[in-house]
Amino acid sequence: MSEERLSYFVGLDVGSSGVRCVVGELSGEATTPSIIGFSEVANSGMRKGNIAHVDEVAEVVIKAISEAERMSGREIKSATININGSHVEGMNSKGVIAITSPNRQITADDRMRVEEAATIVQLPANKDIIQVFAKNYRLDGQDNIKDPLGMHGVRLEVDTHIVVASTPALKSIDQVLQRAELIHNHRTVTSLAAAEVVLDRKQKESGVAVADIGSATTNLVVIEDGEVEHIAVIPMGGMHITNDLAYGLRTELDIAETIKLKHASLAKNASGETSLVRNGEEHRFDREMVRIIVEARVEELLEYIDKELKKIRRSRKLPGGMTFVGGTSKLPGLVDFTKDTLELPARIGKWSHINSVVGNLDEQRFAPAVGLMLLDMFLGPAAHASYSETQPGVLRTVSGSVNSILKRLKGQG
Repeated sequence: MSEERLSYFVGLDVGSSGVRCVVGELSGEATTPSIIGFSEVANSGMRKGNIAHVDEVAEVVIKAISEAERMSGREIKSATININGSHVEGMNSKGVIAITSPNRQITADDRMRVEEAATIVQLPANKDIIQVFAKNYRLDGQDNIKDPLGMHGVRLEVDTHIVVASTPALKSIDQVLQRAELIHNHRTVTSLAAAEVVLDRKQKESGVAVADIGSATTNLVVIEDGEVEHIAVIPMGGMHITNDLAYGLRTELDIAETIKLKHASLAKNASGETSLVRNGEEHRFDREMVRIIVEARVEELLEYIDKELKKIRRSRKLPGGMTFVGGTSKLPGLVDFTKDTLELPARIGKWSHINSVVGNLDEQRFAPAVGLMLLDMFLGPAAHASYSETQPGVLRTVSGSVNSILKRLKGQG
């Protein structure tokens, strides 16, 4: 097979507990890449989803990239990466332009202009726009237009969802990539990356929420009619369950983590005593107590998720329900507990349609990294935004905004 027909793409998930890198290759007439390399390296340089030690995180990224290079046989110089942390938030905005062409026909340039107009919003000095998603358009008062291209009119409007992030946090990740000699092709939120790999077309259209329960944060995205409706990051994750167990059982953190991974369950039938041996010492604990502690924290997390759904009037109103990814999604009983608590369908996200030629990856932990790799392919070469030097926080232009992702992917899955 000729080299010209081979292309490879890279996703880099920089998480609070670990950095994961996935390399995918698209060959021949294939439309879905195969995974040809991956890596996972423990990361202790982050706090609550934010980079606390740049040099330490950079070393972990370098190691993860090196391991993925060895496995894939490809040199990695760029990747699509995730942005994480409670500083990430979404906001709605509208854009309006006049169509000035002689025949009043909407062109691709008009569509880009109205999306750029929606980004002319005043932000706090420490926030920057990282993504813009067009939800629907209006043309001369006609609502709910998904793509106005080729239509005729004089006034074009767009409703968008804008994702903003902390400028210092963005600079920190840039410093990490600079030390690792890595270029970011694109940046996106973790939950959207995971959604691209675990959702099918029907779910994206009907209305669905994806929650990536990480170590320190839970990333949430709501997609309806194939468009991003809401994005949020909740400062709560699997480490909070570990801390609760350590406190409630009066034990050490490493023992609490083992209890969480091996014995924690939301199933009501958990009862009796069990034990584990660490350094020759036996530690005994009550299963019912473990369940009560874990259930209290998971219930609180689901309450936060429900608050986000209420903001867009989707509480208990998502036909596609909840889809969970991330290491904590493996918690036994989570699906049934979510169904009862949120009164929504629930499932654990899987991506068995992506082939791996180098062994099996953990589908829940690696979902964001695989999604980032897919976005690296779908979005193509890097594009950048320029910011006004006189008005901090005001986006001047966006070239290659990411609102087109889901339009291109509606036929996927």
